[in-house]
Formats: sequence, structure tokens, C-alpha cells
Amino acid sequence: MRDLLTIGRYFQARFGMRVRKIPITLQGFTCPNIDGSLARGGCIYCNNESFSPSMVKIKHLTTPLTMRPDLAKNPLLEAQLAQLEDQFLWHTEFHKRKFDVQKYMVYFQSYTNTYAPLETLQAIYTKALSFDNVVGLSIGTRIDCVNDDILALLSGFVKQGAEIWLEYGVQSVYDTTLAKINRAHTSAGIYELFVKTRKYGIKVCAHLIYGLPNESNEMMLTSLQKVLQWGVDGLKIHPLYVIENTPLARMYYAGKYIPIDLESYADLIIESIKQIPSHIVIQRISAGAHEENLIAPLWCFDKNIQMRLLRERLLEIGIRY
Repeated sequence: MRDLLTIGRYFQARFGMRVRKIPITLQGFTCPNIDGSLARGGCIYCNNESFSPSMVKIKHLTTPLTMRPDLAKNPLLEAQLAQLEDQFLWHTEFHKRKFDVQKYMVYFQSYTNTYAPLETLQAIYTKALSFDNVVGLSIGTRIDCVNDDILALLSGFVKQGAEIWLEYGVQSVYDTTLAKINRAHTSAGIYELFVKTRKYGIKVCAHLIYGLPNESNEMMLTSLQKVLQWGVDGLKIHPLYVIENTPLARMYYAGKYIPIDLESYADLIIESIKQIPSHIVIQRISAGAHEENLIAPLWCFDKNIQMRLLRERLLEIGIRY
């Protein structure tokens, strides 16, 4: 029986104790395929409120003002730093009290968390690393929103002993799919960026989505094989689900999109795990959305339903999740 290298097991081996990722969502962050720089409307499945438990903490503060990397002055910075501290203390107090967690990774989750002026990123990341018992950062971003200046900034934190991950939303390596989901970038340059990121001492986690429109099982597994060839330290895989008030929801209601079913998804995950080398950190193989926003598939209402089946299927091939 082999233990899958989950993020929990990785942290235990790396730090000798349990480490919890603390999700952070900050006012003003957006994406270039939302704000009109590359496209408008975001990805067809995107409704960040359904994915971030911290989103509720900033609803009453949100203004129309958003940031871009070329913004001369960021008037939101003071509020962002306050939100960062508020959310961090809110989450960590809960996890310390309920689970006796002692160490934390700050996870910048919603939107594109490198899409801001460099001075803003430096202030926010430095603040996050200053909190007690923080061992590092995990930063969700896009492959077209990281440059050498950002990598150099993050590399400086690595040299100071911090654990730094960049979580790149790849989703698929097929440009036809990326265009269909309004990703507003292609797969070109991913290999070079992954190599460069890792040369800076920064770990790479690639996000893949199974069940994207018109993708076959073979295409999904090819996306996995490609990112493994390009070089990653970790992976997140989750099903595509339909959230209210998104273009994907309109496709679903019009009969133009059929979500992946649980058995098919489980089959793909088992086949994927067989292909993933044992040293790659599996950060996620399932996901769910807030019940009031989820339209389909219904099995995504409860992540426990997914994990129960996936654990059973993995045990059948001698792997313990």
C-alpha cells in the first residue's frame, strides 16, 4: 500500500508538523480577461464568490476600483493590508482552536494575485510573511501575469527561508478549449515559464480542470501528461461545475453543455494518479461549490461524496489517500 503524497503529507515531511493553507481574498484584485485588458467577462465558469471562503469578508468593502500592473498609485493598499490581517487572524484562530494547527501558508486564492503593481505585491506578500507561524505563500495566478520582476521578488523570499508556490491556472493545454472558455491566452510559453519559475527556487503547482466543454478523456489526460513533461512540483485537478450567473450556466440551460458525471470523473482521476510520479504533491483531486450557487453536477454539492468514492477507488489500486 502506497500513501499518496498529498499536500498534508508533504507539509508534515517538510516542516515536521501540520500546516494549514489560509485562503485570502483581497479587494481590488481582478484578471486581465475580466477588466478588458485582454477580454471581458472572465472565464465562462468564473464566479469567485463560489470558490473563496474569504470573499464574504470583503463584500461590504468592495468598490468598482480595481488594480492593474501599470497603476501609478494604489489607493486600496491600506485597506488590502487590513483585510489581509483580518482574514488571516479570523481563519487561524479557528484552525488553532479546533484542530490545534500551529503553522500556516498564506494562500492568495481568488482572481489573479500577481496582477497588480510590483510595489503593491511586495507590500502584501511581505505583510503576509510577517505574521506569526507563517512558513510561506501560495499564490494563485495566470501564466500571462508573471514576469521576471515578480519572480525576482518571490525568489528573495525563498532565499530568506520561505516556502513559495505559484499556482498557475493551466486548465487545459488545448488552445481551442482555452478560446471556448474565454481564457484569453494560449498554451504557448507555459513550458518556458514553468522552467524559469523553478529556476528561481519557486515551486510550481499546475491547475487542471476535467470536464471542460467538448474535451474527451484523451484530451484531459493529454493535458496532464503535458504539464508533467513541462515540470511541476504539485497538481490540482478538479471537475468543472456550473455556477449561477455565469456564461457556462447559460450554456447548460440551453443544452449546450453536459457536465461530467461522477463515475467518469473518478475513472479519470484513477488513471491520472497512475501516471503522476510519486514525488509530485497532489494538492487537490476534488472540489465543491457553495450549495446556493451550484447548478450542476449535483454530486459537487458535497465534496465528501467525491472523496469517499475516490478513496475507495484508490484503495483498489493500492494507494491510500
